[in-house]
Amino acid sequence: MTTTEKILARASEHASLEPGENVWVNVDVLMTHDVCGPGTIGIFKREFGEDAKVWDREKVVIIPDHYIFTSDERANRNVDILRDFCAEQSIKYFYDIKDLSNFKANPDYKGVCHVALAQEGHCRPGEVLLGTDSHTCNAGAFGQFATGIGNTDAGFVMGTGKALLKVPPTIRFVLDGEMPPYLLAKDLILQIIGEISVSGATYKSMEFVGSTVESLNMEERMTLCNMVIEAGGKNGVVPADETTFKYLEGKTSVEYEPVYSDAQARFVSDYRFDVSKLEPVVAKPHSPDNRALARECKDVKVDRVYIGSCTGGKTEDFFAAAKLFFASGKKVKVPTFLVPATQKVWMDVYSIPVPGTGGKTCSQIFEEAGCDTPASPSCGACLGGPRDTYARMNEPMVRTSHCFCKIGVLHDINFMNLEESSLIFMFN
Repeated sequence: MTTTEKILARASEHASLEPGENVWVNVDVLMTHDVCGPGTIGIFKREFGEDAKVWDREKVVIIPDHYIFTSDERANRNVDILRDFCAEQSIKYFYDIKDLSNFKANPDYKGVCHVALAQEGHCRPGEVLLGTDSHTCNAGAFGQFATGIGNTDAGFVMGTGKALLKVPPTIRFVLDGEMPPYLLAKDLILQIIGEISVSGATYKSMEFVGSTVESLNMEERMTLCNMVIEAGGKNGVVPADETTFKYLEGKTSVEYEPVYSDAQARFVSDYRFDVSKLEPVVAKPHSPDNRALARECKDVKVDRVYIGSCTGGKTEDFFAAAKLFFASGKKVKVPTFLVPATQKVWMDVYSIPVPGTGGKTCSQIFEEAGCDTPASPSCGACLGGPRDTYARMNEPMVRTSHCFCKIGVLHDINFMNLEESSLIFMFN
């Protein structure tokens, strides 16, 4: 069996499974946030009763992160609904925020759910993690089955701890070769999506292996798995190894047991890439598979730049941008917005020296380059949100972004990727 088939077999108490089988699986973690949480709670109460209790108060993780720093009453109401429910249910892992004027005054608040799940130890090899967000597949970086579900399914999981899933077939992506210093994992996944298209992995598991994948740190592996949904994938998975185990040290006390694809496992197909020969790429409007080399877009006039969100707002992403800013020694020529994914990332931006810069932190380098001050950690403008959302575009513009798919504003023309490419745009 493949890794995904083994995880689902164990979670459904089957000796073995084949693609296409429908099975009831026991869920290890259910995550929801402020956008989908109120709907999920409403369905849970409607179907199980006003006084019903969740199946396990320590396996439901609730993370406000999308529409947080806004004066919009409906957005604020959503967080209030989460807070009331978590108090009623004694939910152990509710990462609340009350003081919107200063996120640091809220020690429980984390930020973007997918990054927070990893940082807080909720992602573990061999487990099943479901969330009411399409990019829940991010957690597959830990060698687990992770996928997004709708509010109705989530309401059912909340009451029973079970979900009915069809076992997906697996496509294997073998990435070998030394990673050039000008590439990040975002380039790799955009290369893959450009190769197979946005429907190339529809309801399939995407398993990433090879020497390049083994060399990636956990944040970069998360980037790979985060965007499998943009290829239509059911889930993405990276085999757990020493890098995974080291990352989890001190983050969880829950015992876990990783599984791995058998040598005789059946894959739908294999795709192989020599990473040493790849170049920085972007996804042009209006689809993640509209791939182009960054150098082919050098004449595109850009109005602003956005670095942030679950795919592009991790510590490694800001380090990569800071190194290029430092090396260029130039000032940005367009407004450049920075939104760290979580409180921890925000602290890293201000406290960890960037290698090769003489001890400077990301925040110092960004300030010298003329970027906007790093904002409060959240999903920011990635999903659009209320009009007062930080960095939201309320008029037609062209923007380069390190977000995943940029559906924020109807008139938003975006180029996805903030590696070498968008820094060229910023300086030129």
